[in-house]
Amino acid sequence: MGEDYIRTALACGVPRHVVIYKNAIRNAMIPVITAIGVQFGQLLTGAVITETVFSINGMGSYMVNGVMSRDYPVVQGTILVFALVFVVVNLITDLCYGLFDPRISYK
Repeated sequence: MGEDYIRTALACGVPRHVVIYKNAIRNAMIPVITAIGVQFGQLLTGAVITETVFSINGMGSYMVNGVMSRDYPVVQGTILVFALVFVVVNLITDLCYGLFDPRISYK
């Protein structure tokens, strides 16, 4: 809130709520979006561990059972699904950058 462009906008008479939404929050959202995208990958990894430890049926425990029984198609399929979900989440994260940062445009 102490940046020059915010003080300039306030000095020009722009209402405070407009300055906060248009300038401050939009610029502050870029690291938040990045953190959410990175955390999602860790969430997938944590799901595998959590499902295994607490004996919850899911993709993670299915993959671990496939590894233990050397069922390679199961392991390949679950890794493919996890990788596809991770790529889609990163794509959505990158597209969200364009919504919040006016310097980024997808043409």
